[in-house]
Amino acid sequence: MILVFDVGNSEITIGIFDGEKLKSHWRLTTGAERTADELTLLIQSTVGAAALKPKSIRGTAICSVVPSVTQKLADACEKTFGKKSVLIDAQAKLPVRLDVEEPLTVGADRVANTLAASRIHKRDAIVVDLGTATTYDCILADGTFLGGVIQPGIMISAATLFARTAQLAATDIVPPKKVIARRTDECIRAGVLLGAVDSIDGLVRRIKKEWPNRKAPIVIATGGMAETVQPLTTELELVDPFLTMKGIRIGYELLTG
Repeated sequence: MILVFDVGNSEITIGIFDGEKLKSHWRLTTGAERTADELTLLIQSTVGAAALKPKSIRGTAICSVVPSVTQKLADACEKTFGKKSVLIDAQAKLPVRLDVEEPLTVGADRVANTLAASRIHKRDAIVVDLGTATTYDCILADGTFLGGVIQPGIMISAATLFARTAQLAATDIVPPKKVIARRTDECIRAGVLLGAVDSIDGLVRRIKKEWPNRKAPIVIATGGMAETVQPLTTELELVDPFLTMKGIRIGYELLTG
C-alpha cells in the first residue's frame, strides 16, 4: 500500500492506495501551523493501524501547493515510515510536458491532474478542479499540459461576499430551489453557485473554441465542490473527486518503478 497526500490551500486530502484501488481517504484543514512532530502524530491518529505498522506502507507521495507545509510533511512521513517521500511537482521527471512559458510555476496539483487525465482517459481533456481556486487544466492525450485558466473558487467568492457586506449573513452554498429567490439566503445561493456554474460553462466553451485538435476534449470535474456543481452544468461530463490523488499514485509508481 502507498499513502498519498494532496496538500491544497484549504485542505490536505490523505489517501491509502492498494494497487490502483483507493481504500480509504481523509480530509484535514491546511490552515493550522503544525510542526513536523505534530504532523507525525496527526498522520498516526488519522491513518490509524496502517500508520502504526510502517511495513504495511511501502511508500508515500506528496503533491503540495503550500510550500510551508511540504517539507514538514515530508519529514513527518520519513519519521513515521522510515522512507523519503516522493514529491510530485513540476520538477519531477514524469512523462508530462509543460508546454507553457514558465513551466516551473505550474502547480503540483495541475501536474498530477495532467498525469491522471492522460494516463486514465487516454484522450484530450479539460480538468476543472473546484478547490480554493477553480482551475481549468488543458491536457492533450500524450500528457502535454497546454495551460489553462485560474479563477477564484466558489467558497472564496462566498467568503468575500460575507466579509464585505454587513447585512448578508454566511449561509451554506447548496443548490437553490429557483433562480428568482424570495429569501436572502436563497438569493446568495443563486448568485454564488449558479453564477459560478454559468462561469464554468462559459469558460469551458471558450476553451473548446481555442482547442488545437479537431476532436473535442472530455471535460472532467474534480475537487471538493465537483459533485455539487456538476449536475447544474451543461459542460462538465464526468466527476472524479479523487483524480488528483490518482495522479499522485501514478506519479509515485512511475518515479519508483
